[in-house]
Amino acid sequence: MRDEWVYVVTDIETDGPWPGANSMRSFASVAVTAEGEEVGVFEAVLEPLAGAAPNPATYAWFQTQPEAWAAATADPRPVPQVMADFTAWVRSLPGPRMFAASPLAFDGGWIDFYLRRFTRYGLVQGPYETDVLFDGPGLCLRSYAAAVTGRPVAEVSPETLPAGWLGDVPHTHRAIDDARGYAHLLGVLFHRARALQEPEA
Repeated sequence: MRDEWVYVVTDIETDGPWPGANSMRSFASVAVTAEGEEVGVFEAVLEPLAGAAPNPATYAWFQTQPEAWAAATADPRPVPQVMADFTAWVRSLPGPRMFAASPLAFDGGWIDFYLRRFTRYGLVQGPYETDVLFDGPGLCLRSYAAAVTGRPVAEVSPETLPAGWLGDVPHTHRAIDDARGYAHLLGVLFHRARALQEPEA
């Protein structure tokens, strides 16, 4: 059976762990089919939230990653404008749309916070809403990778998976690089999962 869904594989970069107290500084989404075909890309750098401040530990870590920090903070745009552009881009994608991230709980939680604060949408919306941004509950790539490989979830990361599974895209903590790597990983996982379903000869 052909999978008609479009998967919006997303990676975010934040200056701390708490939405609202800290800010999402950048994010990128790569929309792909289950066959690995890329159907769209979105990338943005956002202004910090009013009243928010970087978490000291997170900021200190970013100082060890100057290129990642520069990519996450250069030429930021107003948050309402970014989120309006993002929702318009998602709505332009074909077919049913599923949000995907690694892990879903972290990246998805931040995207949901920003969507609900600055748009009329959420990552997952109520069962009686007819105008929704995403279809389905979202896909956690880390959990899916653990299920397909049989490895504990805690052992699944870009460092422990074969580089080729992430398309040999270095995990740089630049949102677009990491989103592209995870998008390639999703295609690999779909392929391996289908192979597991094939009957033995």
